Amino acid sequence: MEPVVIDIRNAAPDDAETLADLHGQAWHGAYRGILPALSLERMIARRGASWWRQAIAAAPRSILVLAFADRLAGYASIGPARMRIAGHEGEIYEIYLKPEFQGVGLGTRLFRTARKRLDASGRRGHVVWALADNAPACAFYEALQGYRAAVTKERLGGRVLDKVAYCWR
Repeated sequence: MEPVVIDIRNAAPDDAETLADLHGQAWHGAYRGILPALSLERMIARRGASWWRQAIAAAPRSILVLAFADRLAGYASIGPARMRIAGHEGEIYEIYLKPEFQGVGLGTRLFRTARKRLDASGRRGHVVWALADNAPACAFYEALQGYRAAVTKERLGGRVLDKVAYCWR
């Protein structure tokens, strides 16, 4: 039996098509039942391959991909914190896995790598925002010892939803 290789690397332009598909699958899994179906489909449609190619070209070290046996299984995007929370300079904007790769530790590996990358760029203290209604995401961040630092509201798909900031020092 061949060993399975798990690799976390910077996204490359050739990943754009696969990232568009991965994003759609992950968002369906994360937000079905939370966001209105039509709104969710529109949000996913905006992130086609051309969107991913532009995002990768604009910030090639800000999008990480997790490959499992040469198949993209997840991605994370990182950068400076967009909302000031004292002592938190870095943010994981997104972290998603295809549903079939969830629950086996890959998300934790990707999360830890994203945090290390933020630290290496000088951004100490990290924040992730999650919809409060996304119980699996909230449980994931809480299991990783994130603490709730703030709650805000965001209008998505015609609904006003609570967003929770999870933080790590």
